[in-house]
Amino acid sequence: MSIWIWILIWAAAFFLIIAPVFIIPAGLYVILLVRTRKSKWRRKCSLPKDKEITEMFYIGLDWAEKYSAKRREVDVYSGKYHLFGEYFDLGFDRAAIIIAGRTESLLYSYYFAEPYRRAGYNILVIDNRSHGKSDGRLNSLGYNEHRDILRWARMLHDDLGNKQVYLHGICIGASNALFALTSDDCPDYLQGMTSEGMFTTFYESLYYHIKEAKQPVFPSMIEVRGYLKLFTGYDIKKDGPIFRIGKLNKPILMLQSKEDKYSLPSRAKDLYNRCPAPKRLAYFEKGRHSHIKINAPEKYDETIVDFLREICENGTITDSIVGE
Repeated sequence: MSIWIWILIWAAAFFLIIAPVFIIPAGLYVILLVRTRKSKWRRKCSLPKDKEITEMFYIGLDWAEKYSAKRREVDVYSGKYHLFGEYFDLGFDRAAIIIAGRTESLLYSYYFAEPYRRAGYNILVIDNRSHGKSDGRLNSLGYNEHRDILRWARMLHDDLGNKQVYLHGICIGASNALFALTSDDCPDYLQGMTSEGMFTTFYESLYYHIKEAKQPVFPSMIEVRGYLKLFTGYDIKKDGPIFRIGKLNKPILMLQSKEDKYSLPSRAKDLYNRCPAPKRLAYFEKGRHSHIKINAPEKYDETIVDFLREICENGTITDSIVGE
């Protein structure tokens, strides 16, 4: 067999077998977690063809318009990153930061603000690092971004006079909030958090995403993990909420849908059992991942308001699981 035939065989093997093993996972990593252009993850409805997301988005815009006289743009520097947000000064002496998940700007966060206004909190919505108007390219799922949350909280406390700051995180936003609250630099004025659909590790969540998309789990899982570790320092298999929650000493309300396919209902109970802090786990019957409220808006808001009132009035809460 001539050398040219061997070259053709090896070239075909490379392009058909070897290259996809590396190229496909690299593409997946870039699509999921790298902001390749400023227009990616900008301030807009992330999925305009999705009925529930569109409804949530426009309900949120209506809320923001209703309180527009109380709104002003704010910004901070967190390390080298210039970050942007909007602050609604509703006349209270404490504030809540709404932390959206991956791909969403601060416009999405309006939708979750109302129960905090009802409970007596000013509202800060933010463009997470690498989203909206904020600087950044890489998403590390809270591993690095939690420092941004601590910086925003310091602004609310030191510059805007809020005595306490509370965090509300959706999906990756919940991981971000938990990393902030369990950080060695967490200040006393950070009061606690609400999580919606918090995963145990992103490695586990990624597995369910890949399986649903009917893509090969191997080697995608290994390589996406490797890229994250290489570029951000975060090991998504050996670190995450399940490893951090044992350090939490602030109250946490965990909101969990029984229909969530990425942050499984049973795993929410694992997080609950590992948490030493005052805690409440509230199950909801309906709602896909990050879509609990649109399926039970009154119950969702009341669950948060009741939890916050109990904290503010009693200083703590009674551990409980609701709706299991």
